[in-house]
Amino acid sequence: MADEPRLTADDAREVIADLQRIVAPDGIQETFQLRAGGVDHWVYTRGQDRSNPVILFVHGGPAFPLAPVMWQYQRPIEEYFTVVTYDQRGAGRTFRTIDPATIADTLTLEQYVSDAIELTEQLRGRYGVAKVILMAHSWGTVIATHAALARPDLFHAYVGIGQFVNSRTSERLSFEYAVDQAREHDHTEALEQLASIAPYPGDEPVTRERIIIAREWAQYRGGLSAYRHDSTYFFQAALLSPEYTLDETDTIGEGNQFTLGRVLDELLEVDFTGVTEFPIPVLMFLGRHDYTTPSAPVAEWIEAVEAPFKQAVWFERSSHLLPWEEPGKTLVSLLTYVRPLIS
Repeated sequence: MADEPRLTADDAREVIADLQRIVAPDGIQETFQLRAGGVDHWVYTRGQDRSNPVILFVHGGPAFPLAPVMWQYQRPIEEYFTVVTYDQRGAGRTFRTIDPATIADTLTLEQYVSDAIELTEQLRGRYGVAKVILMAHSWGTVIATHAALARPDLFHAYVGIGQFVNSRTSERLSFEYAVDQAREHDHTEALEQLASIAPYPGDEPVTRERIIIAREWAQYRGGLSAYRHDSTYFFQAALLSPEYTLDETDTIGEGNQFTLGRVLDELLEVDFTGVTEFPIPVLMFLGRHDYTTPSAPVAEWIEAVEAPFKQAVWFERSSHLLPWEEPGKTLVSLLTYVRPLIS
């Protein structure tokens, strides 16, 4: 064994690609572009059986696509659902294959929602389904919630993960958690940096720099991945992705920087607390330790909302990245609560 050559990074990517390859006769694995809002979006579809219900999974970030990291958690889900995700305008391959200047003024929440609806309409025809299951993570929940409210006829149900309900409340709770944890651990550096942005969010502009400080120390105490100071497994996953080339992974950070400043003001004004009725079944997958988008306001919201069906599912060993942290429970929850809703 000692004389055998070690795997290179490219070799490792090929091993993952081989494992991920869908060879079932009735399966589907395709990557293609669909035009929405004047932009060609990269779309990724995977599933072991074309007759399974279709999930459209809207990624977070902003501008952090799921395609280069889905190899870590998605494969078991593909046995029971056909899963579709796409790189939003300003994200990943979609960002890479257009002139950024042509979309700079289009990065508005209204446009993202319109894109999601237009893509869904096309996916229905492509896969011969009347409706899809809408699932979203983090920033994607803002887009998806608006899409579900605007076009409930397109969706069987909505599943929110790391859901936004009220952005400023979330920012405040995340900051308070970071401060409490820094005090508990007598972490001088964290306390000094957090004090530099207090009160947070307060009345001052919530800049990218202030957000980074608040998030860094909340996430350092498990607010992104439970019980972890960092989430290397998540942020470095694209480097082993069979979907993206190494050059394409560079675009992820570029897209995030391009997008965040342009959507930040709208993101900070998100407030769904006034939504008291939801037109389709709604489920929230809640990370018990999530202090990136804290779960407490989400639990309160779903408890109060009226809907044809609603369910809060707590993930006790997860924070914000629960499909990665508890992939087994993610699948079981989809099968237990979502699959029966498909008519």
